[in-house]
Amino acid sequence: MGRPRLRQRLRRADLAAVPRARRALRELVRCEGPDRRLDADLLDTAELLTTELVTNALVHTGHGAVLKVTVTGRRLRVEVRDFVRSRPPRLPAGEEADDDATGGRGLLLVATLADAWGVRAHALGKSVWFELACASAGPVRA
Repeated sequence: MGRPRLRQRLRRADLAAVPRARRALRELVRCEGPDRRLDADLLDTAELLTTELVTNALVHTGHGAVLKVTVTGRRLRVEVRDFVRSRPPRLPAGEEADDDATGGRGLLLVATLADAWGVRAHALGKSVWFELACASAGPVRA
C-alpha cells in the first residue's frame, strides 16, 4: 500500500475549512486499515495542531492556503502552505503568551506537542509543518 496522502485547497477567509480539514485528516487515517491506524491520542494531537496551522494561514495571511498530509509507517506529516512571504512570529525563548491575549499560543502548542516542526520558505510564500511519530497500530476513535 502506498503512502496515504491528503491535499486540500483552503480558500481565503473560509474558516469552515478548519473543521473540513479536521474531518479530512480523520478520514485519511481511517483509510489506513485496522492494522495501521494511528493511536487516538496521536490523532487528537494531530487534529489540534492541524487546526492551529490552518487557522493561522487563513486568519493571518488574508490569502488561501494548501493543506498536505502524509502518513508513513513511522510519521504523520502535516504541512500548510500559504502564499505570503512573512514568517510566523515566534515567542522569544522563555517567554509565554500574555494571559489575556487572544492569540500567540498556536505555534507554542505546535512547538510543544510536535516531534518536529518548522517553516520552509518558497519563492512565493512559506510552508509551516509538523511531524508526529506514529506509535504502533491501535484503534482510531472517530
